[in-house]
Amino acid sequence: MPDGLSARAASTLPFEPAWLSLPAGVLAAGGVLGFAPLAPDAALMLAITVFCVALWIGTPVKPWFTALLGIGLIGVGFSTELALFGFRSPATWLVVVGLLIGEAASESGLADLVERVTLDWMPERITTDAVAVYRYLLVVLSAGSLALAVLVPSSLVRVLILAPILKSLGDLFTDRSAKIGIFLGPLFATYYGGSGFLTASLANIIVTGLVESGGGPVISWAQWALYMGPVMGVGRVAVIIAVTYLLYRPSGSDALSDSAVETAAPSPTERRMLAFLLVGVLFWATDFVHGLHPLFGAVVVALLSFAPKIGVVDHTAVGETDFSILFFLGTIFAIAEGLQRTAFTDLAAETLLSYLPADPSLPLVLVFVTAISIGLAFLMEGLAVASVITPVFVSFAQSTGLPLVPIAMIEAVALNGYFFPYQSAVLVGILGLGVVDSVELSRMASLCTIATYLILLPIQIGIFVLLF
Repeated sequence: MPDGLSARAASTLPFEPAWLSLPAGVLAAGGVLGFAPLAPDAALMLAITVFCVALWIGTPVKPWFTALLGIGLIGVGFSTELALFGFRSPATWLVVVGLLIGEAASESGLADLVERVTLDWMPERITTDAVAVYRYLLVVLSAGSLALAVLVPSSLVRVLILAPILKSLGDLFTDRSAKIGIFLGPLFATYYGGSGFLTASLANIIVTGLVESGGGPVISWAQWALYMGPVMGVGRVAVIIAVTYLLYRPSGSDALSDSAVETAAPSPTERRMLAFLLVGVLFWATDFVHGLHPLFGAVVVALLSFAPKIGVVDHTAVGETDFSILFFLGTIFAIAEGLQRTAFTDLAAETLLSYLPADPSLPLVLVFVTAISIGLAFLMEGLAVASVITPVFVSFAQSTGLPLVPIAMIEAVALNGYFFPYQSAVLVGILGLGVVDSVELSRMASLCTIATYLILLPIQIGIFVLLF
């Protein structure tokens, strides 16, 4: 049920309110075709984009269905080659292979290993003090969640892996506030902290893929980690820990329950899965040496995980993985390429330039990029925003001579900062776990995002000014 409609009001309607986005999309697309001062090809491509975005916002059907519809419209309106362009992108297949890695990590029992190790490392002297236990778990689990972001590419998969652990550890406390803090803190750490590492955030993968396909520079995993890891990875997790501790913590030192979690030595399967993931990290961290796309490191991990005899999961697990996001990603890249080929992105870049001084400085442009990305993210899902504005930013940077690497990185940070669950499929997934309500989740997301923009973003921009 969409927000703002009560069950009683909705029951009087002969249709689901989400279906209003279908005529709205048709009208918006018709308006573009009829009135937009664009060349026919550019108007048609923009109309298809507007129609798809409207359906992605309203979600009268699943996003993959809208994506398939978009592929069909692009194929009919332009060419089969353009419609299938997105499936040529290594970024698309990195996400798909990342889903396989996540499935293997989940099936291997790696999540249980994280839980046991966390409790084994807890100092004996703090085990009777609820506040001290809470602080220990919050810091250690958040740091571990960031490490998991480096190991497992898919944010949603990481959330699904961590959620049972965090709910179980939350049962150590009698205070609901502590349960929420132990649940939300590490989940936000693995999600928001993913901005610091190329493969850890879908926004990072999509933006770099669009930059590369648009003729921009290839941004390596090591380069992203070096420039972004300290502030938007480690720093962002530190901010999330602080925000979580301010919002949620035990009411007293005696707020511990009698729950206990069994400990055991790591199993051979858990050890092998961890070793496979470390092989992937080694591959990604050395891409400046071998020059291969992170996709191939993910392929190595997936092959090891599913290999007969040495693997950790049976091939039948592949059938349990939801690959529908493949169509969504393919459409996003096709839309971006179509907007670029029809010269819409050049026109949009020129329009953006008109709002800036004749010779804009890098800090001003980075703030400008952040503001535009945040504004559009209120209207549509972050990945849809990337498909529209990233090609524009590429053209914009090329026309001004400004370095594209920091612009792409700042855009990815802005697209990985949310205020409300509807902006992100991952936040919707967290809400669907039933541990927190929408108000609690929105408050946490908003404060973490605001803190990122007010504290970390100026630091990151300052680093880019020094480096570029």
